[in-house]
Amino acid sequence: MERIVKLGLLYDFYGELLTDHQKKVYEDYVYNDYSISEIAEEYEISRQGASDLIKRINKILEGYETKLKLVDRFDSIKSKIEAIESISDEDKELLLKEL
Repeated sequence: MERIVKLGLLYDFYGELLTDHQKKVYEDYVYNDYSISEIAEEYEISRQGASDLIKRINKILEGYETKLKLVDRFDSIKSKIEAIESISDEDKELLLKEL
């Protein structure tokens, strides 16, 4: 599951940098949960071609992340927000107990 979430995040951040064909194939693979065989059939390519295409798109997206680090920054900010929210919740509980 975690792998699919990571793939989805990479696509969310960098998907617009892909070609239309790459976007369609990747959306079918990640979001529509198509198998390599289903992608091959849908786009009339060999299974090896579909597999290579998915690998190439993953490599492209991971390359963008290596250079730009947007997903890492997003995760970092999200963690900090969660930490702030948990501190706030603890403070609220303490205040309510004092009342």
